[in-house]
Amino acid sequence: MSSIENAIIDMYECLPVPFGLVRYGVAPDHPEVRRCRDKFEEVASSPRFNFIGNIAIGRDLPLADLRPHYNAIIFAYGATKDRKLGISGETNLKGIYSARDFVGWYNGLPEHEALAPDLESGEEAVIIGQGNVALDVARILLSDANTLRETDMTDYALDALSKSRVQRVRVIGRRGPMQASFTIKEVRELLNLPAVSFEPINSALLPPNVAKLPRTPKRLTQLLVKGSSTPASQARKSWSLDFLLSPRSFNASNATSSNLSSLTFLKNEFEGSDVFDSSANVSSTTSEISYPTALALRSIGYESEAIDGMKDLGIDFDERRGIIPNDSHGRITSLSEDGTGIPGLYCSGWVKRGPAGVIANTMEDAFDTAESIAKDWGSKEPFMSGTDGWDALQEDAARKVLRPVSWDDWKKIDAAEKERGKAKGKEREKFTSIPDILGVLD
Repeated sequence: MSSIENAIIDMYECLPVPFGLVRYGVAPDHPEVRRCRDKFEEVASSPRFNFIGNIAIGRDLPLADLRPHYNAIIFAYGATKDRKLGISGETNLKGIYSARDFVGWYNGLPEHEALAPDLESGEEAVIIGQGNVALDVARILLSDANTLRETDMTDYALDALSKSRVQRVRVIGRRGPMQASFTIKEVRELLNLPAVSFEPINSALLPPNVAKLPRTPKRLTQLLVKGSSTPASQARKSWSLDFLLSPRSFNASNATSSNLSSLTFLKNEFEGSDVFDSSANVSSTTSEISYPTALALRSIGYESEAIDGMKDLGIDFDERRGIIPNDSHGRITSLSEDGTGIPGLYCSGWVKRGPAGVIANTMEDAFDTAESIAKDWGSKEPFMSGTDGWDALQEDAARKVLRPVSWDDWKKIDAAEKERGKAKGKEREKFTSIPDILGVLD
């Protein structure tokens, strides 16, 4: 809006509430990360911005119906599917969850309200994957539930966590500590948890001369070497980072049981001599190790999916890479060899570049796509010809008995959540079902 004079933006959101990952993906004990909402709210306050919530494009309104009414369409819907391991027991045993679903559950995402993870069947938990989401999940499992009561974590999650029997969490990766994708902040927070100890890492997996490392890996390695200030003898809970392991199977206690009782891994070994290189690869051996656990969480990444009707707009979604083909600056292209651009179609975020990075990276990526649109508009590149936007589509929405949510509607929902939270001594108490959210507006 700041680069193109008189530009009007209609933002469609399938949920009745805005903020997406900021609301439902950021850990509730990380309120500082959510401060980017201030910038979003500033944009939303403009009379040239329209929030249209509770409308799923491709399901409620076909993509083909949008095209005649806009100059441009930008796809920025992220990654809604989590990757699976594809190993024995993954789909038929109880006690196995995706980290994405678990995070959505404790953050109040309506689709995961009924997840009800079993946190009471055992004292051991295993998290597969070593990214920041995996460490967020470990921290939530190991934290004293009382310390989370002032956050906006849902009441049902707080209740379940207060009854949790989990005492030991393993965070398992297939490579070594110098190849792991977690960052300093997340490791430090886990190491500083009160009454929680950290199992020392095998020194052979860490560089012998830490002082010679570049600044970021040096700080991270120093943290890992230092470990927790709580000795194991004084800890109520504990956690570890386990390396060079690839999951082979989820196991039940016996042939007739449907409950998870252990996880079996293949031990890995490095390929090549430089085991401290961040890009070092590993291969599996035939040696196995099993860990007892009644709770396993899969945190190995996300995938984007195509929206119904993309082909009607000439978009060939790249199923292999899980992205919309683009020129790396957000201009959607065909999958042909010449990568011909499709006028007026753009993408941003994880659906543009893949599910990697933090919110700051996604914002930078959005700025990059916006700059591409502004450049194309300024140089009079081809766009679509529609200009009436949501105004022209409201009649279709009404005929289909859809219930769009405006920004003013969101303000009412926001106020109601804050009022609910005030009564409980917290910032807000989210509504966790769509009927309850929409009920505020009735």
